[in-house]
Amino acid sequence: MNYNTVIIGAGPAGIFTALEMLRKGSKQKILIVEKGKAVEDRQCPKAKVGHCVSCKPYCHITTGFSGAGAFSDGKLSLSYEVGGDLPSLIGENVAQEAIDYTDKIYLEFGADEKIEGVSDPEAVKEIRKRAIQTGLKLVDCPIRHLGTEKAQQLYLAIQNYLADNGVEMLFSTECENIILEDEECKGVLLRQGDGEPRAVYGDTVVIGTGRRGADWLEKICAEHHIAHKPGTVDIGVRVECRNEVMEKVNKVLYESKLIGYPAPFKNKVRTFCQNPGGFVSQENYDNDLAVVNGHAYKELKSPNTNVAILCSHNFSVPFNQPIAYAQKVGELTNMLGAGHIMVQRFGDILDGKRTWQKELAQSNVRPTLPDAVAGDITSAMPYRAMLNIINFIKAMDEVVPGFAAYETLLYSPELKFYSNRIAMDADLNTNVPGLHCLGDSSGWTRGLMMASAMGVLMGRKLAAML
Repeated sequence: MNYNTVIIGAGPAGIFTALEMLRKGSKQKILIVEKGKAVEDRQCPKAKVGHCVSCKPYCHITTGFSGAGAFSDGKLSLSYEVGGDLPSLIGENVAQEAIDYTDKIYLEFGADEKIEGVSDPEAVKEIRKRAIQTGLKLVDCPIRHLGTEKAQQLYLAIQNYLADNGVEMLFSTECENIILEDEECKGVLLRQGDGEPRAVYGDTVVIGTGRRGADWLEKICAEHHIAHKPGTVDIGVRVECRNEVMEKVNKVLYESKLIGYPAPFKNKVRTFCQNPGGFVSQENYDNDLAVVNGHAYKELKSPNTNVAILCSHNFSVPFNQPIAYAQKVGELTNMLGAGHIMVQRFGDILDGKRTWQKELAQSNVRPTLPDAVAGDITSAMPYRAMLNIINFIKAMDEVVPGFAAYETLLYSPELKFYSNRIAMDADLNTNVPGLHCLGDSSGWTRGLMMASAMGVLMGRKLAAML
C-alpha cells in the first residue's frame, strides 16, 4: 500500500495537517492511522456504570479520533504565549498567524463565537495586581470554550469532512514502527488487533501521537537515532473548590493562567485547564495507570470549579527519563488508592493527616469524581513537588481568597507526559528525511490550539510539495 502522506495519530495535529492539505487543493493520497475508534464509536462506560472500568486495550477518553480533545472541555487558547514552545522554533508572528487562521477553521465547524477573558480589562488588571503582589505572573490569553459535548460534535464534523474528501482513515490500528531505507523514512509497520504487522509506504510520514504516544515515540527515537533531548514532565494535582470562591476569576478570565516559582526549590509551577462549573474525571494510560483530569460542559454545570496545578521537572544527568519518573509517581499513587484516583483536603495535608470518606461527606466541597478514594496523597507525591504545590496554593489564596481553604480538595495524580523534544528546523523537518513529528508528541506544543496550528503549518508545506 502506497500513499503520498501517512499520518500516525488522529489528534489535532494530524487532523489539521490533512485538513489544511485539502483546503490548499492538494490531490495527494492521504492516510490517517489511529489506534482508537472513530468519534461516533468512542463511548466511556463510566457514564452508565458510575465508575471507571479500565477499558481494554485502551481508554476511550484518551484514544480515538481527535485524541483527548473529544472528551476534554475543549478550550482553545488564542495567544501564542500559551500552548508550548513552538513560537521559539517558528517565530512568534508565524505562530500567532497560524493560531488566528486555525481559529477560523474551528468556527467554520461550529465552535462558539464567544471569546472568554476579554470583556472586563479593568478587572483583569486588578487580578494581575494581586498576582504580582504575591509573586505570581498572570498570562493574558483569550479562550474559546467548545465544551465537552460540543467538542465531540465539532470533531465529528471534521472527521466526516475528511472522509467525504478522500482522506482514508484506519481505526483500531496501531503503528508498531517506522520503516527506514538508506536512513530515510519510507513508511510504517501497522497492526490491526492480533493480525500480523504489514508495511504501508508513504513519501512522507507524519507522527502526531500526542501525550498518549509519548512513551512509544521515545522508544522510536532511541531505536532510529531521531535527534531529540529529554523533555519536561509535569507532576501535580487537580484542585477543586466551590464556584463561589472562583466566581470573579471565572467571570472575568474563565481560565486564570498563573505561573510562579515558589521557594525553596524555585521549580516552575502553573495552573492549567481551569473548568468553571466543571467535573473532575479519570483517564487511563498504558499499564493501567489512572490519572486525574477535568472538563466542563457547555450546558451541564456542577457547583464546583476545578483546575490543575502542575510542577515542572527536568532531568539530564545522570538520569534522563522524565516520562518513566512520572509514571512511577503515578503508579505509587494508584497503589495507595487501590487503583483509584486519590483525593485529600488541603487542610488535612497541612495538619499531617489523611482524609476519611466521612469527612468528605460533611464538607462544603463535594467531590465531582464520585469514585475518588479519600486518603493521603502526600504518601506518594515527591517532597519537592508537594512542597512547591502547597506554597503555590498559598500564593493563589492571595489572588483568589478562599482558594487555600481547609476543605479545598486535591486529587492525585495529575500527570502531563510531554514527549522528548524532537530536534527540528523551522520547516518542521527532523534529522530523518521524510519524517515529521507534530503536536504534543513532538515536545513543542501543549494543548489543542497550538497542536492544531502546527498541523496547519505542516499541511501547507506538504500541499506545496506536489
